[in-house]
Amino acid sequence: MKITQVETWTEHLPLKRPYTIAFKRVARIDLHFVRLETNCGHVGWGSAAPTDVTQESPEACYSVLDSAAHGLLMGKDPRCLRPLTCRLEVEAGHSPAARAALDMALYDLAARAAGVSVVDFLGRCHKVLPTSITIGIMPVEQTLREAKEYLARQFHCLKVKLGLDYAEDVERLRALRKLAGPGIHIRVDANQGYSAVEVVGLAREAGALGIAFIEQPLPANAVDAMRAMPRKMRPIMAADESLHTPKDALTLAHDPPFGIFNIKLMKCGGITSGLAIADLAALAGIDVMWGCMDESRISIAAALHTAYASQATRYLDLDGSFDLSRDVVAGGFKFVKGGLMHTLDKPGLGVHFM
Repeated sequence: MKITQVETWTEHLPLKRPYTIAFKRVARIDLHFVRLETNCGHVGWGSAAPTDVTQESPEACYSVLDSAAHGLLMGKDPRCLRPLTCRLEVEAGHSPAARAALDMALYDLAARAAGVSVVDFLGRCHKVLPTSITIGIMPVEQTLREAKEYLARQFHCLKVKLGLDYAEDVERLRALRKLAGPGIHIRVDANQGYSAVEVVGLAREAGALGIAFIEQPLPANAVDAMRAMPRKMRPIMAADESLHTPKDALTLAHDPPFGIFNIKLMKCGGITSGLAIADLAALAGIDVMWGCMDESRISIAAALHTAYASQATRYLDLDGSFDLSRDVVAGGFKFVKGGLMHTLDKPGLGVHFM
């Protein structure tokens, strides 16, 4: 079996619901896509969502994606996963989103050729978990309106963006807990927006309000400052911008300043690197959450399949396709009551062109 056709392209997609996080406002995204086809008729899909977090411009990402798809993968057998993904790491390692798209497309092809889903190809460890759905930074009243909408849609886990104004953040969280009641899980993400003093204060609030965890409260390079925090706070701290690669995971696994790793395929370079990080987390006793950017159902499905193939997985934050104005595929996963995410009983990632 050989890859005989390669197609790459870009879609410019407005969001249904623009949002604000600690360092920017997002109203539109550029997504890149790759379609690989073999001489046996199997098709593999991948999608890249370049991000400021990795300093990967949309233009540079697409250039690497297109060049590597044609130059590295054309004519190759996608079932030879290990040498192909290693070569992608060497040749496209500076563009993690592009590498992630190609990496997931190879897994999609290999699993379709085997007639199984990607998660079963990897080895399933979980059946189903709930995802959170995200509320951006907004005034208290708007926060509560959006929360009511999500609760009416039967989501049981809310993730709240913080980091612009500590006092207002605390007010929002107190009001949200009062609205949601004790049965709803609440997580927060500060996107590097706090000082060390504010992190300690927020940890106290988290205990009183039943907040599950606090994601990336300090700047990405402030790992030593995180280690200087009271040790009892560490289990509810989650690394995001501080964690990109398996090498980062190895560093953070020593005297861990974070009790949770947020793995995003677009940060680390795809399924291969994501599983390497998850394996290191498992060895260090660190829980794993699988997160995302604003993404296509293709890459959300890839993250979900990978999440369910890791014993370390405890949390999902895979709501990145919800607010896209449109997508190029359907399928990949389904939701049921409570925001539970199911993979589909179909080969590969289970996505199909619309």
